[in-house]
Amino acid sequence: MAGGLKTVGPVSVIAAALLLFAAPAHAQLKKGSHAAPSTEVKPRVDEKAYKAALDRIPDAKKPYDPWGQVHDSEPAAKPSGKSN
Repeated sequence: MAGGLKTVGPVSVIAAALLLFAAPAHAQLKKGSHAAPSTEVKPRVDEKAYKAALDRIPDAKKPYDPWGQVHDSEPAAKPSGKSN
């Protein structure tokens, strides 16, 4: 009789832990939503307007260098020969 009571405690703890983890996992699997579906119509992208907007972007005269103030703009001459 005493041996049977010793196994009931750990089994009930394991069952309670599984129930605690099962509820949030079940909630994440729900696909549907209680809200009404969106009736908002998304505007279609006009290809001509998109390409015209891209053409209005000015060309950069020289590429942007974020490290321009940190290093020299002209690379230094490489030393000739091997250095060991």
